[in-house]
Amino acid sequence: MNKKLTQKFAPGHSSCAGCGIPAIARTVLNATDDPVVVINGTGCMEVTSTLYPYTSWKVPYIHNTFENAGATAAGVETAYRVLKKKGKVKKNIKFVAFAGDGGTYDIGLQSLSGALERGHDFLYVCYDNQGYMNTGGQRSSASPYGASTETTPASSKDIGNELYRKDIMQIVAGHHIKYLAQANVAHIEDLKMKAKKALNTPGPTFLLVLQPCTNLWKYPTSQYVNIGKLATETNFWPLYEIENGNYVINYVNKKPKPIEDFLKAQKRFKHLLTDKNKEEVKKIQNILDEKWAKLKKLASVK
Repeated sequence: MNKKLTQKFAPGHSSCAGCGIPAIARTVLNATDDPVVVINGTGCMEVTSTLYPYTSWKVPYIHNTFENAGATAAGVETAYRVLKKKGKVKKNIKFVAFAGDGGTYDIGLQSLSGALERGHDFLYVCYDNQGYMNTGGQRSSASPYGASTETTPASSKDIGNELYRKDIMQIVAGHHIKYLAQANVAHIEDLKMKAKKALNTPGPTFLLVLQPCTNLWKYPTSQYVNIGKLATETNFWPLYEIENGNYVINYVNKKPKPIEDFLKAQKRFKHLLTDKNKEEVKKIQNILDEKWAKLKKLASVK
């Protein structure tokens, strides 16, 4: 294995076969040559990389609870600035907070918002697997409409999750930070480019990275890259940046695939692919088309 690839995040973790979390961690951490301090909220990344007495982290690492990754990052970044001002620290250190969608969209939203508002210099990375996967696959506010989850199971009377995903990118953009981007673990070069930009931008930055979950999206472990690519090829998960308020789309679909291609690849949506739920699939497609049209308008793409 490439030594540079694993110099900050080692092999030997216990993440599931077909999980992209290690690829996200390595890609982000290797996007800078500066020393890095990692803040990690409770979730899949934390429990699979820090099985006592072992750890995969080869950088200074702080584990905090679900709700306070933003607050912890703010605290250590402030302490660093004070020590550097006093001449006790000479190095330029980067601070990176990792958390899942449960710890970002829901439980940790308040502390993230506070850290963004105050302008702390750190990168916040949300690996979004669209549910509380660490605790069994319960619905989060990142779970898509129609998905069957442990707390919103599909049945003969229910279509699964009846609520729409929270638009965390727009919420973060509302804090007027200089750089935020939506990425996908299936598009590593794009993620690498965005991580470099984020780490080289002063002040708070934000990356939202799609992380398909083989266990609870229910697809073969060999298919996580293909599932991730389908998410972007159907416009379910566009790749774009917001830099100083300007929108840039990084992957423009001239002929997007129908959303059915994404849905049928996962058993969490199998109940939708019936004659009974044809209208629900049309509804999902219409919503995606509207969002894509709005994003293109914001990015001035015809």
